[in-house]
Amino acid sequence: MDWQSLVNSSAALLVGAFLLDLAVGDPRWLPHPVVLMGKVVSSGERWLRSSDARRDFFAGMALSLLLVTLSATLAWMMVALFTLLPPWLSFGATAAMASTTLATRGLLDAVKHIEAPLRAGDLAVAREQLSHIVGRETAGLNQDKVLRASLESLSESTCDGIVAPLFYLFLGGVPLAMAYKAVSTLDSMIGYRSDRYFYFGKFAARLDDALNYIPARLTALFIVIATPALGLNPARALSVTRRDHGNHLSPNAGYAEAALAGALGIRLGGPSVYFGKEVWKPYMGDDLKPVEIEMLKEGRVLCLLTAMLSLATFALLALARG
Repeated sequence: MDWQSLVNSSAALLVGAFLLDLAVGDPRWLPHPVVLMGKVVSSGERWLRSSDARRDFFAGMALSLLLVTLSATLAWMMVALFTLLPPWLSFGATAAMASTTLATRGLLDAVKHIEAPLRAGDLAVAREQLSHIVGRETAGLNQDKVLRASLESLSESTCDGIVAPLFYLFLGGVPLAMAYKAVSTLDSMIGYRSDRYFYFGKFAARLDDALNYIPARLTALFIVIATPALGLNPARALSVTRRDHGNHLSPNAGYAEAALAGALGIRLGGPSVYFGKEVWKPYMGDDLKPVEIEMLKEGRVLCLLTAMLSLATFALLALARG
């Protein structure tokens, strides 16, 4: 493979998108596809959701299919337009667009923004920062629960925001990755088992489950492989993953969460409040040690190593395919 072919390969796109996201993240001044997707979902909910279960299910299905199709089609059109540019500019524009499907920098920064006030003793600010990345209510959480919720969200988002988008970038380029991002956005907004979204968001939630089936298991595997780099116990991480992954309400989220709990030697899960109602989540992991602030740093490093392992895996597979 010559240099020009390498630059134009999907492996180069994966690496370029990952490095751009890690270096720049998602600047607030730059319009982001997920923000636009969120506006479509909000508008669709206002227009389509009713109090009729059957109607809500089909309306939610229609909204989901519309957003996924629109996202993939627009991404395909943009990539096609980029090919009209000079090669290096075309690659840069495509990589920049691909980087918007990733959330490595954003996830690491979000956990840092929780960790900093906790170290400063400001629990109120930590709760407020946590509320940006979880769906549960955070106002009444003590420090222990803030830490556990942060680690749970970090583990789940490592799959949703990093491994899964890289997986779909590898499989189908920017259009497929953008379609996945649309499904993930739908699930985060309407994929709840609450009275409001039980039927309206059911199709989106099941679609998200299907698309995360492989990435979730890969994420757990990469977490286990990464644990020795931090002096943690990979055998325990693997054992807890195999034992407890099914304890989560989601068929996928339990894999990464159980792997992280096993790696750190802690227990995650338990009661949480969503939309004013307490939801009991079965425990994952063993309560071998108390959760400490330092574990947020360990969790971030595990997340980054997991991201790098997934990037290397998919880039090498892309080179082999090419």
